[in-house]
Amino acid sequence: MDRIKTPPALDYSRQFPALLEFATGARVDNGFGYLGPDGQVVPDRPAELWITCRMTHVFALADLLGYPRARELAEHGVRSLRGAFHDDEFGGWYSAVALTGNQVVDESKAAYAHAFVILAATSALAAEIEGAGDLLAEALDNQDRYWFEPEVGRVRESWNREFTRTEDYRGINANMHTTEAYLAAADLTGDEQLLRRAVGILHFVAQQAEVHRWRIPEHFTADWQVLPEYNEDQPAHPFRPFGVTPGHGFEWSRLMLQARQSLVARGEEPPAWMLRGAQELFRTADADSWQVDGEPGFIYTTDFDGHPVVRERMHWVLCEAVGANIVLQRVLGENPELADQLQIWGEYADQFLLEAPGRWWHELDPSNHPAERTWPGKPDAYHVAQMLILPLLPASPAFAAALKRGNIAPIGD
Repeated sequence: MDRIKTPPALDYSRQFPALLEFATGARVDNGFGYLGPDGQVVPDRPAELWITCRMTHVFALADLLGYPRARELAEHGVRSLRGAFHDDEFGGWYSAVALTGNQVVDESKAAYAHAFVILAATSALAAEIEGAGDLLAEALDNQDRYWFEPEVGRVRESWNREFTRTEDYRGINANMHTTEAYLAAADLTGDEQLLRRAVGILHFVAQQAEVHRWRIPEHFTADWQVLPEYNEDQPAHPFRPFGVTPGHGFEWSRLMLQARQSLVARGEEPPAWMLRGAQELFRTADADSWQVDGEPGFIYTTDFDGHPVVRERMHWVLCEAVGANIVLQRVLGENPELADQLQIWGEYADQFLLEAPGRWWHELDPSNHPAERTWPGKPDAYHVAQMLILPLLPASPAFAAALKRGNIAPIGD
């Protein structure tokens, strides 16, 4: 297997070590904090579960890739998830805790963040981090008890601390990251039930997207009726924006392809909707978001007709577009159009998003200047890390499982 060629801004060898160095600054006593624009932890923000999980995942992958300093950081993440973030009385994990000490800042339980507990534990288990196996076992048990709703085949959105009150809302974002986590755990452990659950969620998304001309509804009632006007008054919300989020179209496209290849690896004939759905989602997200307002870059959101709503450019959208492109190249084989597209996107990233190696502006305004309407600071290494690693990997298995098994292209130039 050869490495997929990427432009300098997206090149693993040039960018990944610098990204790790920058992310190291997020370490606090209780997991990992929120990095500001200068790479320092923002002191008045708590340690958040989703950030700690993502950082643990990234450092575990880095350990598997041979970065010796990463192991201790992955160990620190697992200890924090089993310690400060863990609710010893009711189970599950708090959404946020103080940077140091024993204070719980947000005791609610969120599906989005709990999905990342699975992802972090899976990658840490692949890296043989102490305690990761127990963490993964508990996270999967917690999924069965409280999150996965077998009658519909998807996960609910949130609970209170005691798991007695749940939100009258269902979100596609939480289900997307749950799908990602299920696929990662299934690929590593061989758990077929997790793969079937992931494929079931993906099928629902493909069906919903096709009904809406390959634009994915994000917001639903508790009985899964679309809420097309949800958060119309908060169009730039970081987790629940109004309308359609093309970046999620790219992300779902990649997950659909990866799940499809996981079925192929099991000797199964994947259903036709998986490849078709992935290609249609990719095509529509690209058409709706890239350079649609006269300026280069991917806009954040559109309405259900594909018209721009929030025109700010988020770095994670580019990361997911690149990731989907790379996995499409793995599945389809040599494709000059996809290769040219990757080059153009890399040049854009180099010109506008990459402040310096390892330091990515998380948001740009519609004129491609740094902005903070939705995402202040630089808290996220996860999207960039996965984007940089993907050209080295097969379409399946997912990140940790592939690295664990040595399924990796040569890294050197």
